Amino acid sequence: MDRLTNTVRPYAWGSTTAIPELLGTEPTGEPQAELWMGAHPGTPSRIDRGSGPAALNDVIDAAPSTELGAPAVARFGPRLAFLLKILAAGSPLSLQVHPDLAQAQAGFADEEARGIPVDAPHRNYKDANHKPEMIVALAPFDGLCGFRHPAEAAALLAGLGVDSLKPYADILHARPEPAALREVLTAVLTVDRETMAGTVTAATEAATRLAAEDGPHAAAYAAYASIAHGYPGDPGVIAAMLLNYVRLQPGEALYLGAGVPHAYIAGLGVEIMANSDNVLRCGLTPKHIDVPELLRIVRFEATDPGVLRPETSAEGEELYETPIDEFRLSRYILAPGTGPRLLADRTPQILLCTEGSVRLQSADGSELLLARGESAFVPAGEQVRLTGDGTAFRATVVA
Repeated sequence: MDRLTNTVRPYAWGSTTAIPELLGTEPTGEPQAELWMGAHPGTPSRIDRGSGPAALNDVIDAAPSTELGAPAVARFGPRLAFLLKILAAGSPLSLQVHPDLAQAQAGFADEEARGIPVDAPHRNYKDANHKPEMIVALAPFDGLCGFRHPAEAAALLAGLGVDSLKPYADILHARPEPAALREVLTAVLTVDRETMAGTVTAATEAATRLAAEDGPHAAAYAAYASIAHGYPGDPGVIAAMLLNYVRLQPGEALYLGAGVPHAYIAGLGVEIMANSDNVLRCGLTPKHIDVPELLRIVRFEATDPGVLRPETSAEGEELYETPIDEFRLSRYILAPGTGPRLLADRTPQILLCTEGSVRLQSADGSELLLARGESAFVPAGEQVRLTGDGTAFRATVVA
């Protein structure tokens, strides 16, 4: 097993304090958005096996079957199938959606054939993989996930009392669900931006006022007002009002599958995803928005946000069930004096401490002590005993 040295990504939306507080370091005054743990070539973790620091992706590339295990290599190829993160949102992220595997493969092949550089700002598909993901709250966490039912979205828009939103509310009442959601989202994203700016401003003022009142949508209006203040005039503000607002409490999670529009608003959490960069944006961003491709990928159906809570096994593992195999995330809440948790697996693991401290002991007697925010990579087949007084998340794959 190897202690990981990880890198913080300083995206503009990041919190200036949440990750430093978790790590016990001094804030720099700059946003610290994501702490990456894994072998993504963009920002790989580093390990040291006695000959100096090495990027985890290079270590895996040199001996994939040894590091990942033959079953994982056969199933997912010679690379770590997931990326684990600490995500700290100080302001809203872009409204976005991810393709399924077939869409990602076709989109990537098409852009490669057309010779679009992979780092071009107008490129949609950075790789040929899908990007299902899950966020587990470490503190209260606000987000948007999936479309509201059209009648509910219409009532929320109508409640703002903005005349220019009435046509959207009428469509949501009059059309069947998929057609209504598609037509309104298309209209919002294709209307002249200067024309929409006045609507967004009026909606922001109304949402701010209604958030202070004790109405049925007060919490949602507060969230939309927060988004709008960060992105004045952005049509994505109105698009966001079509989505479910959800607040996660610590330990609760959201799973975000292909085609489901979503955005994180604020909070600290553990995020895990398939190892991909494929994102199509719907708004709340200065980055490229490919509306025709976006509309092809989005699933136009109302969904419940589906807040997940872990299921506890007899061995004390609290598992967050998801319908995909590229990642499997669970946690252990440990207390002094309880027996060790035995983590033996034929697949690779990353262990992350988020509270207190945890001790890892391998079969050969070597040990690692992980404090808050610290993590370790455990190669396939290595048996680990987990003890301590704290909380540890365990990330692996199903193979």
